[in-house]
Amino acid sequence: MYDVRRLRLLKELADRGTLAEVAAALNFSPSSVSQQLALLEREVGVPLLVPSGRRVALTPEAQTLADRAGEVLSLLERTESEIAARTVTASGTVRLAIFQSAALALLPQTLTLMSAEHPQVRVEVVQHEPEAALRRTATRDFDLVVAEEYPGHATAWHEGLDRRALVDDPLRVAVPADSGITALAGAADAAWVLEPRGAASRHWAEQQCRLAGFEPDVRYESADLEVHMRLVESGNAVAMLPDLVWSGRAAPGRTIAPEGDPQRRIFTAARTSAAARPAVAALRAALEAAAS
Repeated sequence: MYDVRRLRLLKELADRGTLAEVAAALNFSPSSVSQQLALLEREVGVPLLVPSGRRVALTPEAQTLADRAGEVLSLLERTESEIAARTVTASGTVRLAIFQSAALALLPQTLTLMSAEHPQVRVEVVQHEPEAALRRTATRDFDLVVAEEYPGHATAWHEGLDRRALVDDPLRVAVPADSGITALAGAADAAWVLEPRGAASRHWAEQQCRLAGFEPDVRYESADLEVHMRLVESGNAVAMLPDLVWSGRAAPGRTIAPEGDPQRRIFTAARTSAAARPAVAALRAALEAAAS
């Protein structure tokens, strides 16, 4: 029978691509990972890895084994969740990945609820870009992720993730209070602040401006939406921001709804094999309570 721990290393290599990334993710040394995979190769009796430049590549047999290893690991995790679900008290550690605006709006209340209702659950939180966080949840770096999806921009699909809608968040143009801008088209000559290129929010905002008949003059780029709000508040820029960033505070300046009243979908995702684990289910429920 193959060693499950070594099978996991092979699956991690198939998912992450390099021995160095596997080692970093699992707190091993690259040489230790290489040694364990060499032992697995001896157990299996066929070559599993071949040189590919400065890296290694999986042989067809190794890819088949990695796919089956994924099924084995999911089954073990599902079994663990089912056993844990029979206990009365949620406990253990849950690793949550969440993006900035959701963290600002939802995290304080969520953690307060968890502390009051599930004191034996340790919640560890990392602020993370949604697309990468979804991938890292699929590869077991996180247990739960809060992610977003902009209109017309579907996020990457990862097999084995259970998605559940959290809240629909209206998207609006934020303009300085004294700007005189009353519609998106009126911001054609304004200075804009947007997230960096490659972000779904940036691409969506640019598309909205083009549909309104102009190319936005993006003078400022920042992944930090607090910067966007400060630039709007100080009268230095126009931004495209979700309503969630104003949670618990007054919007600086004024907000204008683009045509069609667009919304982004915010959702949670957990591995299907771990979604029933009491601690994961409890954190998910607390996020939904905070969002409501």
